[in-house]
Amino acid sequence: MHGPAEKKLRPARTNATRQKLFDASMELIGQRGAAGVTVDEIAAAAGVSKGTVYYNFGSKSDLIAQLLRHGVDILKARLLSEAGHPGADPLVAMEAMIGQAMDFMADYPSFARLWVSENWRTPSEWRDTFAVLRSELLAVIGTAIENVAAVHPVDTSVSRGSLETAIFGACFVVGLDRQTYNPERTRNQSVAAIMAIMRGYVLK
Repeated sequence: MHGPAEKKLRPARTNATRQKLFDASMELIGQRGAAGVTVDEIAAAAGVSKGTVYYNFGSKSDLIAQLLRHGVDILKARLLSEAGHPGADPLVAMEAMIGQAMDFMADYPSFARLWVSENWRTPSEWRDTFAVLRSELLAVIGTAIENVAAVHPVDTSVSRGSLETAIFGACFVVGLDRQTYNPERTRNQSVAAIMAIMRGYVLK
């Protein structure tokens, strides 16, 4: 699938510029939502010209789509950093991945808010973008679940797709809830709550 979700920065622009735009956009969007933020405001907050934004992205819609991609790439890299330690119990790897997800939500709470608020909005101008990115994240989680099932007895009556979705949704909702309403909850408490889903899948 091609389009806004796959649009690339021109080679002259560095990842540092993209990160500056991402950080500035997430802060502004976190305050007012995507619809309430202008390209002028994003450019000013990032310390780049409005022309730079339009040169690289073409429109505000394309900018948001590419920033969603950038955020998911950060999250995927963090998850995958815990995915493949040889000899490790895949349940331990899954726990570490969920910890990385909680850290990401703590670092980028506005991204989590944008994801949760826009992902299920109908219609959404970023629907295709969300579909692509969601499938990529679910695939990472699905591989981790397969690794668990390869070495532990599991409840085969549980739908694998529903299990992936439950863990995926819990990471966003539990992480965002902790940032917004329950900052007293520790990272480990949040991880343990989500891991309860996985531990219920593994048979004693």
